[in-house]
Amino acid sequence: MIKITLIYSPILAKKLSELSSESKASILSRFFKTGPGEYGAGDKFLGISMPSLHLLVKASSELSDKALEELLKSPYHEIRMLGALFMAKRYQQAKSKKEQSAAVNYYLAHYGALNNWDLVDVTVSKVWGAYLINHPKKRNKLYIWARSKNMWQRRMAMVACAALIRANDLSDALALSKLLLSDKEDLMHKAVGWMLREIGKKDKVALVKFINDYGFKMPRTTLRYAIEHFSKVGRKKFLQIKYQG
Repeated sequence: MIKITLIYSPILAKKLSELSSESKASILSRFFKTGPGEYGAGDKFLGISMPSLHLLVKASSELSDKALEELLKSPYHEIRMLGALFMAKRYQQAKSKKEQSAAVNYYLAHYGALNNWDLVDVTVSKVWGAYLINHPKKRNKLYIWARSKNMWQRRMAMVACAALIRANDLSDALALSKLLLSDKEDLMHKAVGWMLREIGKKDKVALVKFINDYGFKMPRTTLRYAIEHFSKVGRKKFLQIKYQG
């Protein structure tokens, strides 16, 4: 057990301590690449599963800003994840457009806490992406963040599009995929490929056209993710496109 102290959420701290596991924390540290020079360098883990974190959020009332800030500033990955889940809960339980806007702005203002792929992927489409479905004029920030030097901002912009894709609005996801094809980070290659795969579930013709137009310049990982649900023959065909350019 790892002893956790939270000034504004002592009950949560007690539960987190009880759920922690040093052996599992060691495994997660390797999985999330926390070694020197790796994308998660220096991050610390408690060894707590996602289902357990979801249950904690579900069983808890809404947190004050001070309590939420404390979670988001934690050196422990799972506590920051807990904060991210509470931010998503705050948005989902907003009772007015004003509260929704405030919840989104708070989430984006604290992007620094979302410094690993799971922290982004689990929450960004539920907050920012969900908000943008009905606020198309505010999607320009997706493009600003997609050009950021900060990889997590770029990933947030790309993965936020999952909500738009689910709503059958594919234009921004396609535009951002094109914009990010030249990204040098493997985690971005995977994010773009993932969103292209989701586009293909809604409109396979649009995905095929995109691959025909840009497949030759796609990173191999992006292309493999994008065509994952194609037939074996289809995958072989489109993998060849990369070498025709």
